[in-house]
Amino acid sequence: MSIIEAIILGIVQGLTEFLPVSSSGHLVLLQKVFNIEEGALTFDIALHFATLLAVVVVYRKKIFEMLRNPFSKLPLYIIVGTIPIAVLGLLLNDLVESIFETGSTLGTGFIFTGLVLMYAESTGEKSKNIEQMGIKDPLLIGTSQAIAMLPAVSRSGMTISTALALGIERKTAADFSFLLSIPAILGAVVVDLYKVVKTGGSGLAAIGTAQFAAGMIFAAVSGFIAVKFMISLIQKKKLKYFSYYLWIIGALVLADQLFLHIFF
Repeated sequence: MSIIEAIILGIVQGLTEFLPVSSSGHLVLLQKVFNIEEGALTFDIALHFATLLAVVVVYRKKIFEMLRNPFSKLPLYIIVGTIPIAVLGLLLNDLVESIFETGSTLGTGFIFTGLVLMYAESTGEKSKNIEQMGIKDPLLIGTSQAIAMLPAVSRSGMTISTALALGIERKTAADFSFLLSIPAILGAVVVDLYKVVKTGGSGLAAIGTAQFAAGMIFAAVSGFIAVKFMISLIQKKKLKYFSYYLWIIGALVLADQLFLHIFF
């Protein structure tokens, strides 16, 4: 992997982790384009850790507030929202991994996410804040996050769309989605790191130290920008534009999977 490829992957990971277009789907696509296999999992871990740092920096004040008030509604709802992905992640991890390896659902995953985003924008009044949310709200949002384990189904797209469909106010929907991503990303990093240690390989030599550093720096910076940008877009009701993008890229991937077979 060259430095330029590492930077491109870092930027794409940072942007797509928080924009509702699926970071997993885009990374699978780019790794196919660049023909990256050896050390790919270790590099993915590094990029995910970098995006984790980005969202922690953006929400540092809210995180400190939750630590000071651990029994308030927000930290409770983050815990409730994390339960579905923790349970389903443990039960279905091998199945999801096998789907990732084939990439067979990438096209449909992109198109599905686009449909979900378009539906969320078409729903009615969105006025509930954290204090007005009931326990079912974080549970449903968390379940949608678990569905996003599938390739090309966007985690942020699913959680934000579900929150909006439940009538949650736009800024609150964005904040809750990004805060909910912290334990999800951290859990994914820990699980994948365990796999690397278990197999006895780091992947650092295959990718290169400079490539790791470049990828992580650009993932963190682009992730920080993406979170800020996404909060603004949600409030301005611009999610439908991501739907158009996802339908186009989904159609292109499906065309390759079914007919062209250039990458799949």
